[in-house]
Amino acid sequence: MARENPKAVKAAWISLISNFFLTLIKIVCGLFFRSTALIADGVHNGGDVIGSIAAIGSMKLSNHPADRDHPYGHGKAEDVSSAFIAIILIGAALFLVYDAIKVLLGPVSAVSVWALLAAVVSAIWKWILYVYTYKTAQKYRSKSLRAAASDHLADIFASCAAAVGLGIGWAGNLLNMPGARFGDPVAGIVVSFLVLRIAIIMIIKSTNVLMESSVPEDKQEEYRQVFLSFPEVKKIDILRAREQGNGVLIDAQIRLPASLTIQEGDDITEAIRRRMIRKYPYVDEVLIHINPWYADREVVEPDSVPDLKKK
Repeated sequence: MARENPKAVKAAWISLISNFFLTLIKIVCGLFFRSTALIADGVHNGGDVIGSIAAIGSMKLSNHPADRDHPYGHGKAEDVSSAFIAIILIGAALFLVYDAIKVLLGPVSAVSVWALLAAVVSAIWKWILYVYTYKTAQKYRSKSLRAAASDHLADIFASCAAAVGLGIGWAGNLLNMPGARFGDPVAGIVVSFLVLRIAIIMIIKSTNVLMESSVPEDKQEEYRQVFLSFPEVKKIDILRAREQGNGVLIDAQIRLPASLTIQEGDDITEAIRRRMIRKYPYVDEVLIHINPWYADREVVEPDSVPDLKKK
């Protein structure tokens, strides 16, 4: 089973600590300077703290070895965590819309330049965190970290929207422009829909994995070519590949010459398995079923999983 690298877990802890302090700073500054946008952004960050805790927990759980009740391991814990983070993002987006509408309909306080500065610093901090988390997630194929990186990206949008809105409001105060007061809530509504879009994409991806969807067709073709690189493999009846945590499980039905002995067939399948895992280290398991191939007979394909047969 593909295990989480300690550096990936470290990145998750850095995200958690950063989110905690950003939440504290935004809410305190928002309350002190009476900035609705900053308070809403702080509450959004509070959801990120919960998401970071979920990510760390799922990464530790996914590292547990297979047991009697979970013979395929605990890898899908990360997909559950990603879906959970997506739900938090959806809730945060809806809250931001509600808060923005409330500001549009209510009295407006004067914008403090310190609140604007807090939003700008938050956006920069989150950008650095996003780049670090995303690169670590790509390097170690961590789904929880990818979800956390998407969360950081949503935070960047939210902080930028807050900064733009606060900046328009602050400039409006200086230039005596009453209409500028709408800059903050309107920007908040726009960014809320951006956050919502990210969350929906995340939850679709997680649900696909939990529903046993196949890996992309181009990856399946790469796996197919590994099988066909062995001259003894005369045909591939069925090839399936699905994600399991940070790894991939492959099962296939192939045709080998009927003249081969059981031992020879087993040696070939073991060689295929070793080559596949050597070329794609994230592949956790390759299960191969052998069907006989006769040069002088018409191939009768198996009835199992007929919709997945390759022509």
